[in-house]
Amino acid sequence: MTLLHWHYPTEILVGEHASSQLASVCKTRSIQRPLFVVDPALTDNQTTRNLVLSCQSADLPSSIFSDFSGNPTGEQVEYGIEYFLKGNHDGVVTLGGGSSIDIGKAIALVAKQQQPLWQFEDINENWTKADANLIAPVIALPTTAGTGSEVGRASVITDTQSQSKRIIFHPKMLPVQVILDPVLSVDLPPHLTAATGMDALSHNLEAYCSPSYHPMAEAIAIEGMRLIKLYLPIAHIDGNNLQARTQMLIASTMGATAFQKGLGAMHALAHTLGGRYNLHHGLLNAVLMPYVLCANRHYLHEKMLRLSHYLELENEGFDGVLEWILALRKQLHIPHTMAELGVNIQDQKAIAAQSVQDAAASGNPIHLSQEQYENVFYHSLNGTLDL
Repeated sequence: MTLLHWHYPTEILVGEHASSQLASVCKTRSIQRPLFVVDPALTDNQTTRNLVLSCQSADLPSSIFSDFSGNPTGEQVEYGIEYFLKGNHDGVVTLGGGSSIDIGKAIALVAKQQQPLWQFEDINENWTKADANLIAPVIALPTTAGTGSEVGRASVITDTQSQSKRIIFHPKMLPVQVILDPVLSVDLPPHLTAATGMDALSHNLEAYCSPSYHPMAEAIAIEGMRLIKLYLPIAHIDGNNLQARTQMLIASTMGATAFQKGLGAMHALAHTLGGRYNLHHGLLNAVLMPYVLCANRHYLHEKMLRLSHYLELENEGFDGVLEWILALRKQLHIPHTMAELGVNIQDQKAIAAQSVQDAAASGNPIHLSQEQYENVFYHSLNGTLDL
């Protein structure tokens, strides 16, 4: 596969070994001292060392920051900012999954601003408080196909004080360059391939179901789901299949491009549960998916009919889509209930109250009340589908 250059929604380079162009891309983007923000599991990886060495050999002094968790916190962003400033860096290269890209974008946004991180939470017009000229450029190299954060204008950061996830937003948080290299994702183990792949599906699916009028995003979402249907099972079984890995990286970027149309209750609950239990975001979405769909069932008949036809499912309509999702989860060994993830009923009311206020809730096909969120959470704990 030759390298592909796409220009939507940002500059995207796609293909095997595309990451070998990193040093050249840094220079093109006027990054002279890149800070690598690297998933902790990848810091000793030979690929990481090669990428850093390629920059250093091109006279681009570089260092690595990797002191953050799977759900990055505000404190970790502040530590990363200290690292960025101490090294006199002028750009960020993120390598890893959604957590590395999210924290890397947050560091690039806030490092040289006068206001602290939470001042840029996605509420009203907070983003206008930032001096756009002081935002460092970001180059994103995702190693997982899930969050799509590489084409997003926001970061999800955990506020440890309130045990909640907060969305940090600015239009210029969108990375100036994305490099989709399937070779970087071949070492992802099957369980993470499954969880991140289902995260990509959740983005495409919730964007498609959102009632907002955005035909372009809807078209992207429906094709993203087709790619996931075809290639996620292959990538899960054979992680070395570069065609499947490539198509899943593309489907992931499509999901995050599409969800400017909106998300929904799936993400509202996942954000809340992730903040409280520090669980993998993609896995939470995967478990919650059928229960949220059922809560919205009566408002999705026409869309599910179209989707079932486009995906060429065995049965049409809502039931056909639900059957496919349940079968896919089983094939990928995704747990059926939240209880299997260690979540319990004790926090039901608090979780529902927090979810109904989450920014993603506004994109749901209908407004779900706190009582309805409690009901969805109850079913997800017990594994019962409210049909």
